[in-house]
Amino acid sequence: MIVSIINIGDELLIGQVVNTNASKMSRMLVESGMEVHRVYTVGDNGRDIAAAIKEAVAGSDAVLLTGGLGPTKDDITKHVLCELFDSKLYENSEALDNVKRIFKARGFELTPINRQQSWVPECCEMINNDVGTAPAMLFDIGCSQMQSWFPEVEVSPSVSKVLVSMPGVPSEMEYLMRHRIIPCLKLRFETEAIVNKNVIVHGIGESFLSDLIEPWELALPSNIKLAYLPDAGMVKLRLTARGSSEAQLREQIAKEMVGLYDLAGQYIVGEDVESLPELVACQFVQAGVTLATAESCTGGAIATCLTALPGASEYFKGGIVAYSNEVKQSALGVGADTLHCHGAVSEATVREMAEGARCRLGADYAVATSGIAGPGGGTDSKPVGTVWMAVASPTETEARLFHFNGQRQQIINRTVHSACAWLLHAVKKK
Repeated sequence: MIVSIINIGDELLIGQVVNTNASKMSRMLVESGMEVHRVYTVGDNGRDIAAAIKEAVAGSDAVLLTGGLGPTKDDITKHVLCELFDSKLYENSEALDNVKRIFKARGFELTPINRQQSWVPECCEMINNDVGTAPAMLFDIGCSQMQSWFPEVEVSPSVSKVLVSMPGVPSEMEYLMRHRIIPCLKLRFETEAIVNKNVIVHGIGESFLSDLIEPWELALPSNIKLAYLPDAGMVKLRLTARGSSEAQLREQIAKEMVGLYDLAGQYIVGEDVESLPELVACQFVQAGVTLATAESCTGGAIATCLTALPGASEYFKGGIVAYSNEVKQSALGVGADTLHCHGAVSEATVREMAEGARCRLGADYAVATSGIAGPGGGTDSKPVGTVWMAVASPTETEARLFHFNGQRQQIINRTVHSACAWLLHAVKKK
């Protein structure tokens, strides 16, 4: 089953709003056994929207739209759909009841302009939106409709395609996709079984990894595709297997993983997660140990990544952002002599930072960072990208010196990923 996505809105084209809907929708569709053919981003222009719809319909079984369904004058998607399907808007009573319910719950009075949220084309199937005021709309595209759009193409009488228009609010789109749209598409179309396997690799660059595992990659069965997803200081490998049986696909991937470990096992730090912070969370919860952070150059980025994940309170005690020397001393107990003799970016300082965080926050493990993220502040002896890191455990404190390349945010991200990878190794040594 082939799907195309159209995301509508001037704010997407000018970069005012990041188009997260495209990535979320694609991921949800692929996980459901559907193939995403194309993703379009279109401004609030009726001709462009209509042209994108026709092009997408020509090469897809289903087309999913988001955006342009609000009550204001720049929200024109419903009007474009009415023109395409030669239909008229009407006030849907079920949709109106939903709008009234939401406005009452929010303590607002329903205005005439917001009442228009319940207007939908007569030819569509209205899909109620339990978490918002704008409903979704499903349009069946049969042979006669296809012939009117593409008179030069001979269309089979059995052709049946679907177009679905949804709100552009990400939370509403995601709810509708998960609970209404994808189940509906699965009923209408046959989908194949699909199994994804994520492998987190750290300590080797993408090109070197590709060379290392090339014999294995070239020998993969034709129904298994490999994707390289590099990030700062790490690479995520994603295996995607397609077929008729999910159980057989899982067996097939497990067999192929043996060969991957034979070649690159020393760099593989985890499986079946999306990121290194998620892997740290799983490892610490499973081991039943706790963690604290003491951050200078990363400015709380490690703690932010960890606490962004649900369930962080099970293992994460807390973090201290000790950017200045005064805070390193007062909050973490770093000695004045240490800072005077060795400086903030030094082995001695990060050791005391890690030990201070572990002791004062009552954690089993603590990680500390201190470095020069740039763009200024570097010297000949400590250039930009110099980072000292330490991990304190119940039995020892280790410190390491890193030299990272890139701009400020890249250096911070590489520091975060290296800290996570080191924490994984430290817990495994337990």
